[in-house]
Amino acid sequence: MALSGLDIYKLLPKTNCKKCGSPTCLTFAMKLAMKKASLDQCPDVTEEAKKALDQAARPPIAAISIGSGDNEVVVGGETVLFRHEKTFYHQTAIALSVDDILPAADMDQRVKDIEEMSFERVGQHITIDMIAIVNKSGTSEKFIAALDKIIANSKKAIILASDDAKTIEEALKKCADRRPLIYAASGSNLKDMCRLSKDYKAPMAIKAKGLDELDKLSQEAMSLGAEGLVLDPLPETLNQALNDFTQIRRASLKKNYRPLGYPIISFINSDDKYRIVQDASVCIAKYAGLIVLDSLDKEVLLPIVTLRQNIYTDPQKPVTVEPKLYPFGAVDKNSPVMVTTNFSLTFYTVSPEIEASKMPAYLLVTDSEGMSVLTAWAAEKFTPEIIADTMKKLELENVVSHKKIIIPGYVSVLSGKLEDASGWNVMVGPKEASGIPKYLKEVWK
Repeated sequence: MALSGLDIYKLLPKTNCKKCGSPTCLTFAMKLAMKKASLDQCPDVTEEAKKALDQAARPPIAAISIGSGDNEVVVGGETVLFRHEKTFYHQTAIALSVDDILPAADMDQRVKDIEEMSFERVGQHITIDMIAIVNKSGTSEKFIAALDKIIANSKKAIILASDDAKTIEEALKKCADRRPLIYAASGSNLKDMCRLSKDYKAPMAIKAKGLDELDKLSQEAMSLGAEGLVLDPLPETLNQALNDFTQIRRASLKKNYRPLGYPIISFINSDDKYRIVQDASVCIAKYAGLIVLDSLDKEVLLPIVTLRQNIYTDPQKPVTVEPKLYPFGAVDKNSPVMVTTNFSLTFYTVSPEIEASKMPAYLLVTDSEGMSVLTAWAAEKFTPEIIADTMKKLELENVVSHKKIIIPGYVSVLSGKLEDASGWNVMVGPKEASGIPKYLKEVWK
């Protein structure tokens, strides 16, 4: 919870030394509260005050960084219960597990499959975020051998899943620079795991049966200086997961309760692919920051990543495609030109229908700030002037020999003014995208 200027002032030296560039400590405190100054401008602030101010400035749910470089994954950092209240910032990270008991050839293939797992949806390239190495063998040797394979063949962020602190330490010696997540500290190994988290600057998950025990261990881990925490209340049923995750979220957001103000992790394992999709979907919606799956089936993963994409797309920032001229098929100077907006859902609704027509054609996409055709027209973001200006910028007259452009049927009202603005013959296309194949075959000439 953000501190007021007076709250910050109480933590400052109150010497009015002016070394920070402000006339008084109170003025400096007010600037800090408005984020117009930084704490390092005060040379006399104590370490205790720095720590208190850092904690106070932290989001209700801490943002935890796992991995490094281009493969860094950030989970948590959320400030609301529901997306419509503001927005969600960090989408649920998805990890796939690799058991250290797998035969060498099977392990190589599994890591390769995880690396190659990807999906294209509404113009976005979606991949798996992390790999979780699971110490099923109970031995350090096999766990480290599995880690070596993953380090050699993948740059994804890593989860080190073992209850043995010595095994985790061996692993950290090899990959601490990749900032892996330690999974997990519990009542039996908390001090050892906290020491490793602190020494190797690695985030650490805590697991405990139920929220009371999890709360207790989280407080102890915080006092021991663990680098960054992730919570697992180990629910036994989906209903319990929903209850526990919601209580954690509410406690951190509504009561600003720091011991539970961390991202949640959930391991989802089942032989039933429908159960996996069901459980993962509930956990993503309410409110897991990270889920670990054991299934490599694309038919399982696709609905999961699709749901995640839908939930974590900021409704105030629609998914868009690049405004430009898109060719479909073996286009030439006689090919028809259609026009639409840069809302991705509109683009990916229209483009398959153009392809289905089997007629080479161009699709001119204008910048409508991510609005659909009717919405953009109503907001004056899809106007004759904007369309004509786009045509001119892309030198459309040099692309095709005819001067005909097809506009969506729902905005037929634009036709007259667009003809005046562009000098082109404006044809009114179908209202629905499904009518495009028939229109191109029967109407276009």
